[in-house]
Amino acid sequence: MRRNEMIRLAVLVLFVLGITALHYTTNVQQPRFHDIYRRLYYIPIVLGGLWFSLRGGLAVSIAVSILYAPHVVFQWGQHPTAEPEKYLEIFLYNVIGFLTGFLSQREQEQKARYRKAAQRLEDSYAKLRKQADLILEIEEQLRRADRLTALGELSAGMAHEIRNPLGSIRGTAEIIQDGIDPSDRRYEFTRILIKEVDRLNKVVKDFLDFARPAAAEKTWVDLNGLLEEVLLLTRQQARKTGVRAELEAGELPEVPGNQEQLKQAFLNLVLNALQAMADGGRLTVSTGCENDEVTVRIADTGQGIPAENLARIFNPFFTTRQEGTGLGLAITHRIIQSHGGRIEATSEAGKGTTFILTLPVS
Repeated sequence: MRRNEMIRLAVLVLFVLGITALHYTTNVQQPRFHDIYRRLYYIPIVLGGLWFSLRGGLAVSIAVSILYAPHVVFQWGQHPTAEPEKYLEIFLYNVIGFLTGFLSQREQEQKARYRKAAQRLEDSYAKLRKQADLILEIEEQLRRADRLTALGELSAGMAHEIRNPLGSIRGTAEIIQDGIDPSDRRYEFTRILIKEVDRLNKVVKDFLDFARPAAAEKTWVDLNGLLEEVLLLTRQQARKTGVRAELEAGELPEVPGNQEQLKQAFLNLVLNALQAMADGGRLTVSTGCENDEVTVRIADTGQGIPAENLARIFNPFFTTRQEGTGLGLAITHRIIQSHGGRIEATSEAGKGTTFILTLPVS
């Protein structure tokens, strides 16, 4: 029994015993006082019904009847002014106790129904809100998919037309370069020309990678082994920038997917993290499995992404780097989605960024 209920029970006991004591210690020659005392019994009876429902009201009324009856029978029974209403009072005690307890119990049951209804409404509201958020997320994905489709069609058409002239320009520049003495200033111009052609060719290659349909062929991929390979490929760049890279590998099952595409997605994220930590830092790649899903977290301690840019980082052509094409994260997003997974990003300016990738086990 809770402390509050114990206090209420003690109050009822003191009330009943106190009023009973007044009855038995007051002379029957003072009927006015006894009239007051027997009506005071209604207070604990009503309180018992309000506090403890039907059982409380009946228990108190029965206890009062048992305690009050001897007083009526033995002290008032032989008195010439004894009235039948004193016996009727005992009956009313039980009626009042029953009605008070019954109504109190009905009220409590009604409150319980209201609480359950309110809880159901709250659960329904939470479910609707979750569904609304999901609809908004799907709508955003559809808008992004429309943009990607249009960009893919445009890129596929333009890239092929651009790569052939680029190859010719580079070949011509190499021929000219071979005929120029390295000490000649024109030699430096040809070197710049070849370098810029290579950079433009890389942009075109990114366009083609972005526009190329995802390969249908999938195998079982060991993500921990794949991530170790990615960190090995980027180890030299990490050393140059003073970044400490760590892999916290959890126990993972193999997942279905295209190994080369997943490797490209992870490589894009790791390279972005290294570029965000030009002055050194820590790169943590961790993996885990829960609820038939594999999770990969790639966290850096770099400069972070401003909140106003966080929602746009997966859009094609969005970049904050002067030399960037803005296609790396868009390609990564498309690769993860084509594998039935999700990718999310959280960031805090000045503290770093975390990319969370989720892939289905089957």
